[in-house]
Amino acid sequence: MELTFFTLMLFVLLGAGAGFLAGLLGIGGGIILVPLFLYTFPLAGFPAQIVVHAAFATSLAVIIPTAVSSTLGHRKRGNVDWHQVFFLGVGGMIGAVMGSTLAVGIGGDQLKILFGLMQIAVALKMISSPEQLPEVERREHALWKFVLVGMAGGCFSAFFGVGGGIVAVPLMVIALRLPIHLAVGNSSALIVLSAISGVLAYIWHGWDVAMPAYSLGFVSQPVALIVAPFSILFARLGVRVAGRSAHARLIKVFSGLLIIIGLQMILGRYFQ
Repeated sequence: MELTFFTLMLFVLLGAGAGFLAGLLGIGGGIILVPLFLYTFPLAGFPAQIVVHAAFATSLAVIIPTAVSSTLGHRKRGNVDWHQVFFLGVGGMIGAVMGSTLAVGIGGDQLKILFGLMQIAVALKMISSPEQLPEVERREHALWKFVLVGMAGGCFSAFFGVGGGIVAVPLMVIALRLPIHLAVGNSSALIVLSAISGVLAYIWHGWDVAMPAYSLGFVSQPVALIVAPFSILFARLGVRVAGRSAHARLIKVFSGLLIIIGLQMILGRYFQ
């Protein structure tokens, strides 16, 4: 890997920007990190044939400490049910292995198109999400339902290299009728487990692949170690700024940006 002063500063700014936007908009940093990794990895000398899988795997590695920090914060507020998290985690780890295995078996160009479609779908969901949440149900749910929700979130997370909260939170709120704060807290803990499983799977699948120095499988350790601290630090700043900003307008602007990037990735005219 060609870690020049320019690429080093690029990764620092990438981590800071991704963390800030994640905290500002309340979304996982992976949806921002992956497109930026797809742009910066070629500049750092990554071989073209492994750029997409390395971007997904390294994004998951960065997500782990961020999700741990988020989980601890939600736990202090009593918004994590560890009994539910256990079964969510079982499903999440299974789903993460499935998602990463599927991703490794698909070519980089096809993954770019799928990721672009996913970004557009997320953007449209962010724009159209209803203000009114479903009524909370105070009843016990079959534990297999938590396993299935965890599998969906874990598979999505590992397949696209992003946090699975964009899938897991709506499922917990709509299908399981959990309170939104509990769903978000449980999702943070789920992301830790599914991201760890996904990273381990990407390490396994990429063990014999020619990667830049100091990589573990498809995971670039130097990049993860550079980006993660700044992502965590600036996520907290983003949370503070969010309280003083017109959140609805920010969501619309960011959603528009996601749609533009998604279309560019699908058309193959940007990340080449």
